[in-house]
Amino acid sequence: MATISVRTRDGGLHSFDGRIGASLMENIRNAGFDELLAMCGGCLSCATCHVYVEQLPTSASLPVPSIDETELLEGSDYRQERSRLSCQIPFDETLSGIVIGIAPED
Repeated sequence: MATISVRTRDGGLHSFDGRIGASLMENIRNAGFDELLAMCGGCLSCATCHVYVEQLPTSASLPVPSIDETELLEGSDYRQERSRLSCQIPFDETLSGIVIGIAPED
């Protein structure tokens, strides 16, 4: 199985098996992490699925953020260098072991 670890806003770290082919956002929401609002459902029209990529497996790489993703993240007071919208990251075997932190709510 391919594992995803999520750091919640209270600092807790939780790991679960992710579904290959779904986005990180879908996996995180399906695992019951309600603090990741994902209000637009992955349509790239909000930034409520904002996460921090804390640890990326050595063999993995993420897609380059699109202009739309970058513009949405620029509106966040909590944007960091490793900020991403989890709806824009497809989950596959190479991302097994990724550690994601849920960003504070804007």
